[in-house]
Order: sequence, then C-alpha cells, then structure tokens
Amino acid sequence: MKNTIQKKACAAAKESNVVPFEQDATFYLEKGMRHYQKNRLNKALLYFQKAVNVEPDNPFNHYNLACMLSKLGQLREANRVFLHIINKLDHNMTECYFLLAVNYGLLEEMEKSREFLRHYLQAAPEGEMALEAKELLQAFEEDEEWGQLPSYSERDLYLEGILEAATFEEICFLFSSNKEFRRALNNSLYNGSDDMIEKVLAVYEKIGGDTALQVLRKYVANPWIKERLRQLGLMTLKNLGEKKARIFINGELTEIDLSQYPLHIPNWRPEWQQVMECTINNMRHSNCYDEGFILDVQAIWHDFINTVFPETPRIAKVEAWAAALEYSLARFHFLNLTQKDLAAEYGVSRASISINYQKIEKALNLSEKAYQNMFSYLNGDYEE
Repeated sequence: MKNTIQKKACAAAKESNVVPFEQDATFYLEKGMRHYQKNRLNKALLYFQKAVNVEPDNPFNHYNLACMLSKLGQLREANRVFLHIINKLDHNMTECYFLLAVNYGLLEEMEKSREFLRHYLQAAPEGEMALEAKELLQAFEEDEEWGQLPSYSERDLYLEGILEAATFEEICFLFSSNKEFRRALNNSLYNGSDDMIEKVLAVYEKIGGDTALQVLRKYVANPWIKERLRQLGLMTLKNLGEKKARIFINGELTEIDLSQYPLHIPNWRPEWQQVMECTINNMRHSNCYDEGFILDVQAIWHDFINTVFPETPRIAKVEAWAAALEYSLARFHFLNLTQKDLAAEYGVSRASISINYQKIEKALNLSEKAYQNMFSYLNGDYEE
C-alpha cells in the first residue's frame, strides 16, 4: 500500500482543481506519508482525513484514506469510502473494486467479495490485478464443489489417516495418480485446521515438483490466509529452491526476495500468543496507549521469539512474561512505568519481571536502540 499511497498522493497534488486549497491538501498528504513511513498509522490517518476535508471532491484523497483505514483494520469504513469513490467521484478507479473484494473476504463476506471481483474483471479485464482476481474466483468455485463433500473435520481425519499410515512412496503415488487426493490436499490448505495445514505444507515440500510449486505460489499470494501460515508457505517455497514469490502487502501484490527470509521460522506456540494477548489486554485496559504502541509491543515479542529461536524460553507463568514485555516497551519509549507498577497490575513479583526483561533485553538490545531513536529525534530526524 505504501507505493499506492505515494502514487495517489502525487496524483492528488498534481490533478487537484481546487486552487485555493491545493497547497493545504498537498501539505496534509505529505505529512500523512511521513507518519505512514514511520509506522505512526493513526497520525497518518488523521492527516489523510484532513486532506479529504480540504478537497472533498478529489477521489485520490479518499483513496489514500480508504487504504489507510484498511491498513488499520477498519475494513467496513474503508469499504464505505471505496464505494463512495466509485459511485460519486470516479467510476474509473477500478482498483477500488479489487480492494473491496479483498476487504470483504477478510470480513468473511464471501458473496460480496466474489461480486466485486467480478465487477473488477468486467471494468478492467486487462487490469494489473486481473490475474489475481481470476485466481480468487477460481478458488471460490473450487470451494463450492467441495461444499457437497464431507465436513472439514472429516476431511482432516481422512487426510490424517492417509498421511500417518502411508509411506512417502505411497503418498507420492497418490499425488501423481489420484486427482481427488490432490484436491483434498489443496483444499485443506484453505479450509483445514492450522495443524493440518502445517502437515500439508510439509507434504508439498517433500513431493516438490512443478505441481507443488504452483499450488504453493497461489497459496502464499492469497490475501486471506493467516500471516504465520503464509510465512510457513514462503519457507516451503524457499526450501524448494524458489528465489522469489508474490504476496499481498497492504493491498498490493508485491514480489519479494525469498533470500531475505530466515532459514527457520518457528511454529507459533499457544503460550507465545497468550503472552502477547495478556500484554495487549492490560495495555488496552489502562487506556494509556494508542494503536502505535500496540503494534510496537507485538513487534518486540515477535522479534524476540524469532531471535532466540530455537532456544525459546519456557513460559511458566504467562503474566510474568506479559509484564516483562510491557516493561520492555516502556523502556524502549522512555515511558514512566516501573516494574513495581507492573507487578501490581499483573499480580506477579518484581523479580520475575526483571529476570524475563533481561532475557528480552539481551536478545534485542532494546536500550541501545531506544537511545539511538532518541538521538535521532533530538537531531530532528523525526518530524511531527
């Protein structure tokens, strides 16, 4: 979405016909882009909204706003803006149809998603996203065919029975000779449990070949799969020798270099998720943090797990690690929050917070990064 917003912001600055306010709108767009590039999403949203208020008839201003709302997960509001663009401002901005389809898919309103994919292909049959729209429609049709077959859980049991009982040679034979088995594997990537999806990805990695690569390329490009599972799919492609892959990043299909991905991506464990959820719940309850801090604490925890993997710590008490994680965030941003305060909030000892914080600090060196950020701020590198 970054490139999209930049292009649309430039176009808005050049094509605006509202002369008295042109400079103000451009100012807001530029400020919004700066905050977006520094991951200050709520501030970026504020400035994009101001650009809309100044030039309400400029469709590009609305487009930037809708993309930012999508980025923040405000999908229904984003769709309202996309529809306003198409219906009231500029029906030729056909990319809005595709982004509407993606957002409705994320909202699990698949009939509306399919409707807007068709609108997009009708309006822009040779558009930049035409191939992806056709593939997504094909996936819908495959799901309809599977709707007449046993339930997802029964399919999982069917596949588990085969994958556990059959030898690798037998699985390869089924894959090459049995169309229904190939369809079962492919469908489980999208409709199976997380555990089943991991097993299916392992099967594709063992089998390899052009058919497996084609399935995996399509899988990682799907905008509606979980990010952890997408990462596992990308790792599978990399292990099979792929150099590049295309994935959706903030509403745009983008080619990435797989050499930039780590050699090992840990399977996300339930206790790791519990730590992050416990931390976020406490932060939201305190009403002292905006969404930028929520994103930062998630990034710190993900970075920590990926950095120490496979030597990840045993999570004996979720609250103790959650308190240490929030304390790490506070130290990184120089917030006035003590271990004593957090010990009372989480119901744990100060000693347990200190021990766990030191493990995070040792892995990520957050204190040094925090001072580097502070020096950058004092030197004027950050613009408010």
